[in-house]
Amino acid sequence: MNITIIGCGYVGYALAKYWQDRMSLMITATTTTIERIPELQAVSHKVVVVKGDDSAGLKSILKDQDVAILSIGSKKFTPYEETYLQTAKNLVPVLQDNSTLKQLIYTSSSSIYGNQDGVVVDEQTPPNPTSSTGKVLRETEEVLMTASNERLRVCILRLGGIYGPGRELVKIYSRVAGKTRPGNGQQPANWIHLDDIVGGIELARHQHLQGIYNLVDDANLTNREVIDRVCEQHNLPKVIWDSSQSSQRQYNANISNQKIKDAGYKLLHPNMIF
Repeated sequence: MNITIIGCGYVGYALAKYWQDRMSLMITATTTTIERIPELQAVSHKVVVVKGDDSAGLKSILKDQDVAILSIGSKKFTPYEETYLQTAKNLVPVLQDNSTLKQLIYTSSSSIYGNQDGVVVDEQTPPNPTSSTGKVLRETEEVLMTASNERLRVCILRLGGIYGPGRELVKIYSRVAGKTRPGNGQQPANWIHLDDIVGGIELARHQHLQGIYNLVDDANLTNREVIDRVCEQHNLPKVIWDSSQSSQRQYNANISNQKIKDAGYKLLHPNMIF
């Protein structure tokens, strides 16, 4: 099977390495940075420098491919619309003209649910993004879904907050230890470990999944509980919460992961690693 990973950052690199170590798949990795070519050559059969605004380049890398993974991330000072939405708009015509591709798997974000007042939401819940970035991510999903047809399956994985090797929770939260944060911290946290992102993508590929799937762990902790546990585990001063100030968090939803578990996925890290 020939697979192209469009965007080999934190998730894409881990996915390429996983497949290289375990399966006889022909992996093409893409990057927008020439300097990363040697690193990606170690985990793929071919590395191509291509950007989302390069329709000809996208067409070339997807020629004779069976599966495409779209796992892009916005770089500093690059607008979300340019990174996500414009890439999707350029990619869809390429997908529609491609005769070999059978599946597109896109890593989206569960943050697009927006403010749901902390209630449990699933894939049937209409997104309610309140931030400009969330609105861009929602529109990106909508654009990509237009490429779905009887020949091409489009699978969207809405990821929780990503952590794992090199992105440990203590690295993420140590900068707020001992400081005062607005709100009460009671919003659901919704995290997912890198290993389970890779595992979820592999399930989607293996099962030829189509449609939208949430990918978060089972921890069901609040933001406050996560930060408190990190501080306790690493002997850091606890965060002080000031409920007289409005929370700056722009999404508040308890994400259900039941659909992907019903599809056969068993979490490697159902509980968070502190």
